[in-house]
Amino acid sequence: MRVHIQKGPQILELLKKKSVGLQHCKPTSSVCVLDSKDAAGSAPCAHSLDSIPGPTNWPLFGSLIELLRKGGLKRQHEALIHYHKKFGKIFQMKLGSFESVHIGAPCLLEALYRKEGNYPQRLEIKPWKAYRDMRDEAYGLLILEGKDWQRVRSAFQQKLMKPTEVIKLDGKINEVSADLIKRIGRAQVNGKIDDLYFELNKWSFETICYVLYDKRFGLLQDTISEEAMDFITAVKTMMSTFGLMMVTPVELHKTFNTKTWQDHTAAWDRIFSTAKLYIDKNLKRHSSGNSENFLCDIYHQSHLTKKELYAATTELQVGGVETTANSMLWVIFNLSRNPCAQAKLLKEIQDVVPAGETPRAEHIKNMPYLKACLKESMRVSPSVPFTSRTLDKDTVLGDYTLSKGTVLMINSQAIGSNEEYFDNSKQFRPERWLEEKSSINPSNSVSAGYYASMRSWPQIRSRWTRCIQELWFPVESFPWLSSADEILT
Repeated sequence: MRVHIQKGPQILELLKKKSVGLQHCKPTSSVCVLDSKDAAGSAPCAHSLDSIPGPTNWPLFGSLIELLRKGGLKRQHEALIHYHKKFGKIFQMKLGSFESVHIGAPCLLEALYRKEGNYPQRLEIKPWKAYRDMRDEAYGLLILEGKDWQRVRSAFQQKLMKPTEVIKLDGKINEVSADLIKRIGRAQVNGKIDDLYFELNKWSFETICYVLYDKRFGLLQDTISEEAMDFITAVKTMMSTFGLMMVTPVELHKTFNTKTWQDHTAAWDRIFSTAKLYIDKNLKRHSSGNSENFLCDIYHQSHLTKKELYAATTELQVGGVETTANSMLWVIFNLSRNPCAQAKLLKEIQDVVPAGETPRAEHIKNMPYLKACLKESMRVSPSVPFTSRTLDKDTVLGDYTLSKGTVLMINSQAIGSNEEYFDNSKQFRPERWLEEKSSINPSNSVSAGYYASMRSWPQIRSRWTRCIQELWFPVESFPWLSSADEILT
């Protein structure tokens, strides 16, 4: 910032040449219609992208300075909620070099999903692509698009999403969950745990590796593998560094070899090297094909290349460390603040699972309140506050014509906290999902991010059932309660 202040004359000259984009402050219409035709054949009353309101768009920086004043990228979800209240259901924003249109209404989202083709385009994660191009690695499911994405996804979905296959994971999931319960018992001091999130990171990593490699790393024991800890640290470093390169040109970071780029590439190097090591060991150990094995079945039955298997498996591990642990942490936190809901859930589990038995997939089918608790937690505090789409054709959304290539940000947390869609939105009330179906628009649940995370739900339900069966989570277990309250409000 100091450098740009010192270059005041240059910036003033730039402002003379390019006017500051003071966006319209008039809130957008509540009309939510996605034309059945492409924008080229739409009604002439549709407005252009430039007429969409939004925060001040300064040259070079866009709204980045304003966002930094509101708490930076870590508090971005709060800023987006504020902007939706100010500008309405749809607004546009530019952060440095990153331009996007934000939508925060279930009707717009539902219409968008109806309009999508078979291969929806998501946000291009340039830092991840840049690393893979530099190291000649394949793209995984988080980066691939179109038919290649569908091909790789199909190879994994049979093993990870098909109910009959998920049931086969019961034993491994319960084994690791039992170790987590013991670990919490050893780690707690007077009913408090210093870093529950870190314990959940280890538990989630242990579980996904057991599923993928049929190997236990011992992360929930008192003596921890340094290699596994390095992997978790690398994932956290990678996640903390790519955000800056999404709003500033990644090519610039590569050219000047910035510390952000160095840390990001070093983290990915560690992640890929660890994953490759155990994938190769796993494939070699089961090369005869006489026994059933997760990775071998996928590799030999789907005709993926070795590089594609490396990339997709690596990203599964990354998701296992961050997304699942984050979702579980918020479920525990929300239930700890609502002991009545926690007691009701415990009773449901005790009624369904016979005494002395371990929860299994068939038990979970009869636990509607468990599912409602997960949905409500994802509504109140989603692990990912927004998702994205990139339009593959000119489209009319509401009152506006959006051109092909426009990046749409779907602000699920803003929708989930909107009183227009959820009564008493700040209240954690799982019962709302068990009431008459007409009381909640189905698209609300889609928009709140629930189905975006459904791929991990079978595993999360099974793990969480075991935890709540054995443990009681009082609110005092969270020494960071005051800061979490600020996040939720």
